[in-house]
Amino acid sequence: MALRTPEEYRESLRKMRPNIYKFGELIEDVTTHPATKRTINGHAQLFEAYENPEYADIFTTTSHLTGEKISRYLSIVRSAEDAVYNCKMKRAAYHLTGTCTGGRCVGFTALNAMWATTYEIDQEFGTNYHERLKNWLLDAQARDITCAGALTDAKGDRSLPPHMQADPDLNLRIVERKSDGIVVRGAKCMICGVAAANEIFVLPGGAYKEPDEDYAVSFVVPRDIEGLTIVEVRRASDKREYEEGFDIPNDIGGITQAYLLFNDVFVPNERVFMAGEYKYCLKAIQYFTSTYRAAIGGCVAGQGDIKVGAAIALARCNGLSQKVFMDKLIQMQINNETTFGMGVAASTLGQPHPSGCWNCDPLLANVNKVHVAVRPEETNRLARDIGGGIAETGCLPSYQDIMDPRYGDLIKKYLGAALPWEPRARAARLIEWLTLGPGVPGCMHGGGSPDAAKLMVRVSTPWEKFVDLARRIGGIKDEIPEPAKKKK
Repeated sequence: MALRTPEEYRESLRKMRPNIYKFGELIEDVTTHPATKRTINGHAQLFEAYENPEYADIFTTTSHLTGEKISRYLSIVRSAEDAVYNCKMKRAAYHLTGTCTGGRCVGFTALNAMWATTYEIDQEFGTNYHERLKNWLLDAQARDITCAGALTDAKGDRSLPPHMQADPDLNLRIVERKSDGIVVRGAKCMICGVAAANEIFVLPGGAYKEPDEDYAVSFVVPRDIEGLTIVEVRRASDKREYEEGFDIPNDIGGITQAYLLFNDVFVPNERVFMAGEYKYCLKAIQYFTSTYRAAIGGCVAGQGDIKVGAAIALARCNGLSQKVFMDKLIQMQINNETTFGMGVAASTLGQPHPSGCWNCDPLLANVNKVHVAVRPEETNRLARDIGGGIAETGCLPSYQDIMDPRYGDLIKKYLGAALPWEPRARAARLIEWLTLGPGVPGCMHGGGSPDAAKLMVRVSTPWEKFVDLARRIGGIKDEIPEPAKKKK
């Protein structure tokens, strides 16, 4: 089997060992539980897209390993064209679901980051990590699995490295090395889309030095592996999310986030891709962030497109032409195309890696991350501005009250405007969900913070080259070195 159907995907999740909790309850079936079913429905649409002529070329590609048609989420990005398709895929996924499908995209990025990293580790140390990864990928492609990615550790005191923490488990670590594998303990926190995943691809959570070599670990495990407990942590803004008729986005998508609690989990060697090679942790993170931060511009552009549409819809429901708000709508779309265009530029101006994968331009990718942290916030504000108080303040009666036989008809009467109550209420609820509620993607910190991106911009920018350009154009013959740090 190369490509799963949506039902085959759902069935693969039903067969897994229940190990996800929410509000103290063990979720027996993630495909039906109200806390997780929407993210499953959203991810299922990615499987439907395989056969949709509008999306098939975006969501599928040809495996460079087998020559067979596979999900693009389980491919190696091997060219600028592939990287641009990643941006397009992120935007299209938001058009289909209205929200994040991190159960596939983050694992996809982790796979590509480690494709390059394992190649380099093997070149220096003579290990066989790259071959292990290739064998795992062949199996993953054959089963068309959904693979989430996990980077963020609990971290503890941010001023201290892992080995100096009061509790050594505050960063995921190797606690035992065996002939046939490793045992790991710790947590990965705020991990997106895990409920929708079959497997989880783990990366090191930081740039480590020799005392932290036990924390330099990368592997992939089944989501239901023994010793792993998952706690869903994303909470709805109110009870509307689970209990009323304003299910957003109309029961076709949803976002989940979780804490992954690894309690002495055994990982067999064939699934281990780094085990102590601390000097390559930074490389893995850099490869990950350059790809992720380029493509995330497509994520926020895709949801931004929906925000534009929702704002226009609500304005029309209110009896107002979109022409009244055209300046604001244009700015919203400028924001969308800025992040998407920056991602395409970072993808196009990348470089091939000796392993055969393609690395996006790190400078442009990190500049894009800064835009992603800022521009969607302005788009949110403008959408609420156009929508008015019913969207911005959440002053919308609950679905139960609207349908109440005692006074519901009056609420419907007074909710109506140029159009009847229902389209107006649903458009307002959508704007609220997209800009204030659980529909808000992790623009600020998803894939790393903007401050971390600015640090990468600092180290990636050729400052001295720019000074030399200025000296040449200005006819300055003297050297202009950076002043030495003054002693206090």
